[in-house]
Amino acid sequence: MVSHQNGGIILDYILKRSSRKTIAIYIRSGQLEVRAPLKCPLSAIDDFVDSKQDWIAGRLATSQEQADAKRAFALSYGDKIIFRGRQYPIQARVGDKAGFDGECFYLPPRLAAQHIRDICIKIYRRLAKNHLSERVAAYAPLMSQPSAVKINGAKSRWGSCSHRKSINFSWRLVMAADPVIDYVVVHELAHLEEMNHSHKFWAIVEKIMPDYYLHRQELKKLQKRLASEDWG
Repeated sequence: MVSHQNGGIILDYILKRSSRKTIAIYIRSGQLEVRAPLKCPLSAIDDFVDSKQDWIAGRLATSQEQADAKRAFALSYGDKIIFRGRQYPIQARVGDKAGFDGECFYLPPRLAAQHIRDICIKIYRRLAKNHLSERVAAYAPLMSQPSAVKINGAKSRWGSCSHRKSINFSWRLVMAADPVIDYVVVHELAHLEEMNHSHKFWAIVEKIMPDYYLHRQELKKLQKRLASEDWG
């Protein structure tokens, strides 16, 4: 941890050095993190931090607001949650079954908020497995066939592709609208041919989905919303 003072303002930040060539600043869970080249003088790092004080202050404030919203996040019967870009209510239904019927997320009555959330996540996972498998099957004949389609709980990545040709999707992806979901599916299938983000990779994506860049913007909006919601 490094403490830096400028004009009466004290900033504490975590400094991580590596073989990188430039200095970069990140906000991680309300904590300022600075990444710098191995031999970069501390004075140069402090000067860089000083030059970004307004940006840092804004991002730290946003991070604090998101943290406060996360702590306050709780699901109750009657609340609406999103699936494939649309809002659906959470409703109590007599019995011990839970699921999604196209009109609502139904759960047994008298559950605590955390239990409601946990059951909704289980429903989301089932929906994600079914829907994303279907979308991969729709696009794979036009692109490449993965060895498997898996669902995980990733918070910062919508999808990933392994060297074994297995595609992984975060269950959170099914909160996005259908065109946005399809963009991520196409993105990951393109990685079966190009395991990078080169011009060749983006050419593959654009061939299948010429307006992919619009869907990237929608993903960022959803990511911002989820940053203020505690889904575990």
